[in-house]
Amino acid sequence: MTGNRKSLGSFAVAVAASMMLAACGSNTPAPGTVYAVREPPARRTEVIVTRPGPDYVWIGGDWRWTGSDYEWAPGRWAPTEGNRRAYRAGHWAHSRRGWYWVEGRWR
Repeated sequence: MTGNRKSLGSFAVAVAASMMLAACGSNTPAPGTVYAVREPPARRTEVIVTRPGPDYVWIGGDWRWTGSDYEWAPGRWAPTEGNRRAYRAGHWAHSRRGWYWVEGRWR
C-alpha cells in the first residue's frame, strides 16, 4: 500500500509540474495583452534586401493590431544581441478572448 501512495504522489507532482511548465510557455498571454477581434490576414511575401553586415538577422514583417484594424509592419534587418544569433519570430496566437501577438525573442 505504501508503494502505491508513493507512486500516486510522484505522479501528482509530475502532473502539477507539467501543468506549470505549460502555463509558462511562450503562447501564454501576458497581463495587459491587447486582443484583436478577428484573425490577422495572411502574411505578405517580402523581398529581403541585402544583409547590411554579418552580424544581422532578418526579422520578417507581420500584421499589427491598431485597435480597429490590422496594419502591415515590414520586415527588417536587426543586429544580433550579444552572442545570440538566432531570432524566434513573433506570431499571432488565439485564445477564447481573441487573437493576440506573441513577441519574438532572441535565443
